[in-house]
Amino acid sequence: MRACLFTLIFAAVPIAGLAQKQQIQEIQRDVATLQDQVRTLQRGFDEKIPQISLLLGQVLEESKSTGRAVAVLEARVSDKLSEQVKAVGAPVATLGTKVDQMSTDFQSVVNSMNDVVSRLGKLEQKMVDLKNAFTTITTPPPPATSSTAPAGGSGAPPVPAETLYENALRDKMGGKPEIALQGFQEYIKHYASTEKAPNAYYWLGQIYYDSGDLENALKNFDAALEYDKNNKTQDCLLMKGRTLLRMGGKRTAAVEALRKAYGEDPKSEAGAKACSELKSLTVACAAPAGKKRKD
Repeated sequence: MRACLFTLIFAAVPIAGLAQKQQIQEIQRDVATLQDQVRTLQRGFDEKIPQISLLLGQVLEESKSTGRAVAVLEARVSDKLSEQVKAVGAPVATLGTKVDQMSTDFQSVVNSMNDVVSRLGKLEQKMVDLKNAFTTITTPPPPATSSTAPAGGSGAPPVPAETLYENALRDKMGGKPEIALQGFQEYIKHYASTEKAPNAYYWLGQIYYDSGDLENALKNFDAALEYDKNNKTQDCLLMKGRTLLRMGGKRTAAVEALRKAYGEDPKSEAGAKACSELKSLTVACAAPAGKKRKD
C-alpha cells in the first residue's frame, strides 16, 4: 500500500509542475502583448503631440491677433464717440444758451406788454377825464334858483377819476365806510368804463358785506365779475362764495364760486382762503376732472 501511495505522489508532482509552467507562459504572453500595445500607444502619442503643439501655437497666435484687433477697434470706437460728443456738445450748449436768451427776451416782451396795457389803461382814464372836463366846460351853469340842488345833478363828474377812486379807497381803509360808499358809487356813475371800475364794484360789495346787506353785496360782486379778468377777479369770486354761504340755502352756488376762486391762483392768499372755506364744507378745493371753469 505504501509503495502504491508513494508512486502516485511522485507521478502527480510532475503533472502539477507542468500546469504551473503553462500558466506562467500564458502570463508572459499577456505581458508581452500589453507591452506591444503600450509601445503602439506611445508611438501614437509621439506622432500626435507635435501636431497638437502646432495647433496650440496657431490658436495662441490667432488669439493674440484677435486681441490686438479688438484693442484697435475699441480705440477707434472710443475716438469716434469722443468726436461725436465734442461735435454734439457744442451745438447743444449753444442751443441751451439760445433757449435761455429766448426765455429772457420773452419775459422782457411780457413785461413790455404789461407796461403797454397799464399805459393804455391810464390813457383811457385820462381820455375819460378830458371828456368829462370838456362836458363840464360846455355845460351851461345851472340857474341861480337851483343852487340848493345836490352836487353832481348835472351829470358831470365832480373830480378826476384817479382822485375820486383814491379818496374813496382812503375813506374805506380809514374806517369811513359810509363816505367810501358814496365815493365808489360816484366813481361807478361817471367812470364805469375805466380800468378801476371792477375794483370800485368790489369795494362796494365789500362795504355792503361788512354791513350785512348781503343782497347788495352779491349784486356788486357779480357786477365786478362782468368785466374782463382783472386783479380783483379772484377776490370777487372769494367774496361771492362767502356771501352766498351767509345768505343760506345757496351751498352749491357758493362751492362753485369758491372753486373758481381757488382755480384762479391756488398759491395766492385768496386761493388759500377759498380752499380753507371749501375744506370747512368738507369739499375738495379743486373742481372734478373734466369740468371746465367759467370766468
